[in-house]
Amino acid sequence: MSGEIDLSKTVYELSREYPEIVDIMKELGFESITNEGMLNTAGRFMTIPKGAAMKGISMEKISQAFESKGYSIKG
Repeated sequence: MSGEIDLSKTVYELSREYPEIVDIMKELGFESITNEGMLNTAGRFMTIPKGAAMKGISMEKISQAFESKGYSIKG
């Protein structure tokens, strides 16, 4: 797994580009991301930073999780 996570893209777009990030995000506390209906509705306008703010998850924690899996963060 590796790639560049563009924080300006929606969760839906990122999950289509890198399907494996769904598991990473679930581990971080975004449980509803595994619900296909939620991903196809809210995920189409929700970005990772917006979701992090809503869930109270620090962007530093998110960045570390993605980087530990070989991803780089853009934005």
